[in-house]
Amino acid sequence: MAIFWAIVVAMTLIVGGVLAQAVIRGAARTPSARASSDAAVYRAQLAEVDRDVARGVIDAADADRVHAEIARRLIAADRAAHAAQTRSTRAPASVALGLIGLGLAGSVGTYLWLGAPGYGDMALQDRIAFAEEVRSTRPDQQVAEASLPPFLPPADLGDDYRRLLTQLRETVAKRPNDLQGHILLAQQERRIGNFSAAKEAQRRVVEIRAEDVTAGELADLGELQVMAAGGYVSPQAELSLRAALSQDPRNGVARYYYGLMLLQTGRPDQAFRIWDRLLREGPEGAPWVPPILAQIEELAQVAGVRYTVPAVGSAAPGPSTEDMEAAQDMSPAERMEMIGAMVQGLSDRLATEGGSAEDWARLITSLGVLGRQSEAIAIHANAVEVFAGEQAALDVINAAGQRAGVVE
Repeated sequence: MAIFWAIVVAMTLIVGGVLAQAVIRGAARTPSARASSDAAVYRAQLAEVDRDVARGVIDAADADRVHAEIARRLIAADRAAHAAQTRSTRAPASVALGLIGLGLAGSVGTYLWLGAPGYGDMALQDRIAFAEEVRSTRPDQQVAEASLPPFLPPADLGDDYRRLLTQLRETVAKRPNDLQGHILLAQQERRIGNFSAAKEAQRRVVEIRAEDVTAGELADLGELQVMAAGGYVSPQAELSLRAALSQDPRNGVARYYYGLMLLQTGRPDQAFRIWDRLLREGPEGAPWVPPILAQIEELAQVAGVRYTVPAVGSAAPGPSTEDMEAAQDMSPAERMEMIGAMVQGLSDRLATEGGSAEDWARLITSLGVLGRQSEAIAIHANAVEVFAGEQAALDVINAAGQRAGVVE
């Protein structure tokens, strides 16, 4: 920090000195230039008169009169030159130095007012801690929804549709345990843009499903919570998304909005990894692909990644859970032949390109099936470091570690 300030002060003084010198020199020469030129001319004329007398061109009496006139003009020119020089060398210099000093003082004052003196670059640990603080203190769902204007139904809704929707709302209100009624109500409220009401209907769907709730239904609830909050991922929406990911780590809707939550809470690095992997997995028609394509290049810059957008669906798949289960029924030789190449390819890709938590989990599980415990332990430790602070990803990785027998 001291070196930075030393460089700034030195550069400022150098520039200020150059400017002051230029102003002073210009002020010293320009105002008195004409007076000095007149004096030089009169001195030359005096010398010329003396030469004319010596040559006998003019007599002494005429020479005295000419001498007296030229001398009078020379004295006046000398006085004018001296006065002009006095005005140009003192007043402009003081004005220039005063302006430069005022500029320096103004610059320092502005920085002290608007800047952050002594504030250095945040260490990674501090950035993570700051992101965690933002994440834990962000507004809840109710506050976010209350900050938005009230919902206004579209003007182009037909009278028949309005009547049917009103009947549906009344019927569902009378039958709080009607699963199909709440599913239909959530769909219709979402269709007209009433996301808050759609969220409440979907929340009731999740409650009725209880232990039978699916990852898709949880992800839909999380998405509606985000939409009801105007695109903001609240703590309640995060819980819904994490619940969906705990059942299905590959759920695209939940992964997209979980990445959005990380972006909003100061972890663009983690958000970038999630969205990049979603793009590589595809498919092209997935609803999360267009919004990711619209944002990921800017996200990569924020995350500090030199990035070229990949082709959607270009990721080479690693061994799946079904592959692992099938491999357990094979002979050791068949298992090695089937899994070995896939594990090596997946390991190389993670080392060079990175990947999602699911990719790391598949690699850990594969190494466990192959009996390569020491490698599984090392990969698990590496994955935990890569996804530090991202609890949903750590849950996926630790679950794979348990399957591989490297985590208790």
